Amino acid sequence: MENDVEFAERVEAFVGRFPRLQDKVGDRLLPLLLHALGEKASSVIDNLDRAERLGLIESVDEWISMSNLRNQMVHEYVEDPAILANALQTGHGFVPTLLATANGMIGEMERRGWV
Repeated sequence: MENDVEFAERVEAFVGRFPRLQDKVGDRLLPLLLHALGEKASSVIDNLDRAERLGLIESVDEWISMSNLRNQMVHEYVEDPAILANALQTGHGFVPTLLATANGMIGEMERRGWV
């Protein structure tokens, strides 16, 4: 990355945007949607359990894996390029799931006329 500025910028953008999107969907949008659906929003894990039960996310375990991956990308990549490369590849694989989850939640709100 030291020799390829454009690549370094793309990596930095992904490392910044992936966690932000997951945070916005899981920590902000999900509790609001649960509340609007008449569910009691509480801890992150309880919210994820409810979301899985309601079909808003595919899997709690997958969501937790995305969170762990986010932590790897943000905190550990500076020390080990191999960890960063693996995290980026894994993160890229999670992008469709993350986008489908966000779009599904927004779609649910649209179907109910809330947005």
